[in-house]
Amino acid sequence: MAHPEDPQASAETRQRLLEAAGEVFAAKGFRGATTREICRKAGANVAAVNYHFAGKEGLYEAVVHHAHRHAAERYPLASASETPGSPADRFRAFVEWFLFRTLCEGRPAWQAKLLAREMIEPTRALDTLVETEIRPLLETLQSLCRELMGPGADDDEVRLAARSVLGQCLYYRHAQPILARLHPEERYSPEYIRRLAAHVTAFSLGGIEKLANERAAQGAPPETTKRKP
Repeated sequence: MAHPEDPQASAETRQRLLEAAGEVFAAKGFRGATTREICRKAGANVAAVNYHFAGKEGLYEAVVHHAHRHAAERYPLASASETPGSPADRFRAFVEWFLFRTLCEGRPAWQAKLLAREMIEPTRALDTLVETEIRPLLETLQSLCRELMGPGADDDEVRLAARSVLGQCLYYRHAQPILARLHPEERYSPEYIRRLAAHVTAFSLGGIEKLANERAAQGAPPETTKRKP
């Protein structure tokens, strides 16, 4: 049976469901949320969830991707990965891009809360998110780290270096409630984010250079096999 809404109204209903579901899922988790509550909050018929998302699980997966893409669309990966210049220049651009994407303002509070909950209580939505969104990002960063570390760096060294860079950046998101209490004068303004990017870049490049120098002093490493990140 055809859906009674015209295309524009249908798209608006779908968007309302995403926003309402995001708030409910963030507050109650996948198991605690009900489609009835979500539809009531969205002002939609209970059948709308099945029509637009083929059920609660499909709605949840769409909401997780919607939350992640809010910043991804504003700060696309290509804007960092296609930056011209030396490896250090491109690394610096990546760090700044990632911090802006992670700390950007205007993001509904439920999005960060939902993604944090997904880390604590992972669902199948996380598997899809890793493959479609997170793995390409990590591979780009690892490629930059490999260039900076030199051809002698093995996969584990490159992987650990990339994780260290991401850890520095993500700290400012996940520890924000603590940092706001320790240093309430700090705000994630564009100027401050650029300052953070300069610090993380300098700190990381210094560490990468030290690792490369230590490896050079120890001689050539044994052969390694390529593995996925």
